[in-house]
Amino acid sequence: MVVSIQNVSKSFSAGPVLKDISFQVNEGDKLAIIGNNGTGKSTLLKIIVGEEHEDSGEIVLGKNVTLGYLAQYQSDNLSGKIYDIVLSAREDLLAMERNLRNMEMKMCDIDINEMDHFMDIYHKKSKEFEDLGGLTFRSEVNGVLKGLGFSEEDFEKDLNTLSGGQKTRVAMGRLLIQKPSVLLLDEPINHLDLNSIQWLENYLAQYEGAVIIVAHDRYFLDRVVNRVVDLSQHKAVCYKGNYSDYAKQKEERDKTLMHQYEKQEKFIEHQEAVIDKLKQFNREKSIKRAESRIKVLDKIERMDAPALDSRKMNLTLEPDIRSGNDVLQVSNISKSFDDITLFENLNFEIHRGERVAILGDNGTGKTTILKLITGRKDKDAGMITLGANVTIGYYDQEQQELDENKTLFEEMQDAYPQLNDTRIRNVLAAFLFTGDEVFQPIKTLSGGERGRVSLAKLMLSGANLLILDEPTNHLDMESKEILEQALSGYTGTLLYVSHDRYFIQKTATRILELSDHCLTEYQGDYEYYLKRKEELKEKSSLTDSGAANEEQLSDNGKTDWAVQKEEARRIQKLEREKDAIEKEIADLENEIAEIDVEYSKDEVAHNSSKLNELTAKQNELKDRLEQCYEKWEDLEMALS
Repeated sequence: MVVSIQNVSKSFSAGPVLKDISFQVNEGDKLAIIGNNGTGKSTLLKIIVGEEHEDSGEIVLGKNVTLGYLAQYQSDNLSGKIYDIVLSAREDLLAMERNLRNMEMKMCDIDINEMDHFMDIYHKKSKEFEDLGGLTFRSEVNGVLKGLGFSEEDFEKDLNTLSGGQKTRVAMGRLLIQKPSVLLLDEPINHLDLNSIQWLENYLAQYEGAVIIVAHDRYFLDRVVNRVVDLSQHKAVCYKGNYSDYAKQKEERDKTLMHQYEKQEKFIEHQEAVIDKLKQFNREKSIKRAESRIKVLDKIERMDAPALDSRKMNLTLEPDIRSGNDVLQVSNISKSFDDITLFENLNFEIHRGERVAILGDNGTGKTTILKLITGRKDKDAGMITLGANVTIGYYDQEQQELDENKTLFEEMQDAYPQLNDTRIRNVLAAFLFTGDEVFQPIKTLSGGERGRVSLAKLMLSGANLLILDEPTNHLDMESKEILEQALSGYTGTLLYVSHDRYFIQKTATRILELSDHCLTEYQGDYEYYLKRKEELKEKSSLTDSGAANEEQLSDNGKTDWAVQKEEARRIQKLEREKDAIEKEIADLENEIAEIDVEYSKDEVAHNSSKLNELTAKQNELKDRLEQCYEKWEDLEMALS
């Protein structure tokens, strides 16, 4: 045991947040704390590290356990250059290093008679320094900073010049270099791009200490954690496994609890009915029996109704009209800001029913592409063409489409003036805004609440091309799943930018990666994208040029759209040929087997003419079968 949370409770002015929370963190655990917004996840982390005080209960730490905490928002208690701040996390090694250098400088002045003793001390200190990582900690600092998305040019930047997200990454780097017994990370990947998230996943998976994580990224949790603590209705329930394991177990647990509760309710209802009936008989014997049954009921430990949250967002997405097959064509578009080129000569097209995700590192221009398509920014060059009957619904990650000074009701009323007051209230209620909440100013809403308002407007748009910029940001896990379900049933076309890999895997059928000012296409979902990237990386390491392949770029740095389409058609043609050959092989094998049956018939066995005919036909079939086998192998090789 490294940390034990024992019957911890916490309330604020608005009411209780945590009630008698208990669980234990063991050495090497990778534990996720999950729950909807407002369930006390961040509060619990602050209680564990002592930044908040529990109302009751206690936190018990194991012997010599050290805690390292990454908050969502960083205070300004650090200053200096990025590299120096992270390096200072190992002040113990820096002090030992300075001591060793001082000893080395004194060696020339040591008396010959004291030299052996001096060198013994020096070697012991050197060995201790080496054992604690003194020979590698500087390279570790380099590796951690690069893993978190900083370049070597960034190392000398002053912390005061950085954005809030960059400061959080510096604080995380410092924490990882400290290597505490228990890492407590509150939304650690909010400010990381996909490459940095993947690096952090690998780092945490190999971390020798325990890790407690609050995060909404389900893919991240699937790859890192081995235990989940679910906070809901002020209580904590522990599950073994990653997020997907938890989801299955929770569903089964909820079903079991509901079944047990309903069974007990039926039993109690039946007993109460029998008791009433016995009392009605008004016989001494019947009354005694009734009293006996009452005692049995009084001893029953009554189950509470399972805490199933009835407040769920109700999202349905459906286009009002059907678009043409060609939805969007982007031809040779370019965009620069302040002499910095984001991208140039980008080409792609989208057809009806496709679900396309744009991926790429922060700052590469993904959001800009969406804004160019929707006309919110002007392109420097190129053409953007919408197909017949295409209507666009746009979701802005920063909710800049919302008017800060309007109430929720006014925002919906002005966007859809044809709707009456009752319809507007019903829509807002479907997105969990009821009563006087609909008259709150937009500026008072949290990020998650603003996201729900934007989704409500999107639902009413009836658009057949949805363009979404980070749609799952600020949404809790339940709301993300509701959005995924709505998009799964959506019959229009989808183009979006997202860092949420679980969401991408659930919704994307094609991926466009924006890197080095140009696009690379992957014809498949997120898992396919990862697999192909790894394959291409391996192939490029075997060749000097990293020559073009299905998703590789042409020499001039542009996505060769025509080549990619031709390659996709080639693969589809090979797969169709393979399917046809497999069917023919099955038919031929059946025909050969039928001739074998014919051989065994008496009327054939004594008919030499018929035997010769069947033998000739079977030999012909076997020759063709052999050709089909060879053809199938050739096709398999071509597709592998």
